[in-house]
Amino acid sequence: MSEIKTVGVLTSGGDAPGMNPAIRAVVRRAIYHGMAVKGIKRGYNGLIEDDIVDMNLRSVSEIIHRGGTILYTARSKEFMTEEGQNKAVETCRRHGIDALIVIGGDGSFRGCRALAAKGIKCIGIPGTIDNDIACSDYTIGYDTALNTAMEMIDKLRDTTQSHERCSVVEVMGRHSGYLAINTGIATGALCILIPEKSFNVERDILSRMRETQAQGKKNFLILVAEGVGQVFKIAEEIQSKTGIETRATVLGHVQRGGSPSLRDRVMASQMAVKAVELLSNDKYNRIIGMKYDRIVDFDIEDALSMEKELDPHLIEVAKVISI
Repeated sequence: MSEIKTVGVLTSGGDAPGMNPAIRAVVRRAIYHGMAVKGIKRGYNGLIEDDIVDMNLRSVSEIIHRGGTILYTARSKEFMTEEGQNKAVETCRRHGIDALIVIGGDGSFRGCRALAAKGIKCIGIPGTIDNDIACSDYTIGYDTALNTAMEMIDKLRDTTQSHERCSVVEVMGRHSGYLAINTGIATGALCILIPEKSFNVERDILSRMRETQAQGKKNFLILVAEGVGQVFKIAEEIQSKTGIETRATVLGHVQRGGSPSLRDRVMASQMAVKAVELLSNDKYNRIIGMKYDRIVDFDIEDALSMEKELDPHLIEVAKVISI
């Protein structure tokens, strides 16, 4: 029999489509194993402020299709302090929480590590649209964000084509170029600027625009990752040096919203069930991940020490087919 009788679940950091399906699966699988479940609101702030509710099967009804997170989320500066972490530990003990399941990104997992060092058993589930968790090929929310960005850019392309303009579009992703490179390939962007690869406006944008202009192209799409930024400056430079009307568009936080895709719902459910299964077998201080289409888990220290590299083949594909 597992020593874990009560599980706490929270969502932390930026919200991601699929967090609700993950919460749903945690609650239902934990109850299946006879565990009580506590929902912690607003991330680690909820542990500091004792904002905790009991959850049952009906607490997670009708949420699998909803974006965002019913537990709300936040980034907590106080939790980054020793005093804040001690408050969180005291709250866990006061509520009889034997283990904590945290759905979030890299910063959330560092929070897991801090609590684990203080004796709180933790499991991390990767939930971030950036897909920047090194121990996992895929993170919950990534697929939905990709499709949202693609659909918005497809709409923008219509007006770009109608006016024979150049559109410079920034997508999210923080310091990772995954959203940008994949969205750029999917939307036929002429150039994709990502933080993993240095760029030169003349070489990587203007010269390619002139080359395709000579072949009859009259409208252009430039994709820029959030980690690169400078979209308005880049747009001004393009227009001043080519004479082509150029507009900058920042897609922004709309990419975080919306009903989660089928893939995000299924992946969230699989990862959450894996998290509970680990706890039911008294395995903890682990980070869930996906490798080669299999759900796996890693020691929290090992997971946080890994580095993730963008597939160079994707960069080559984007360059070859964009002319």
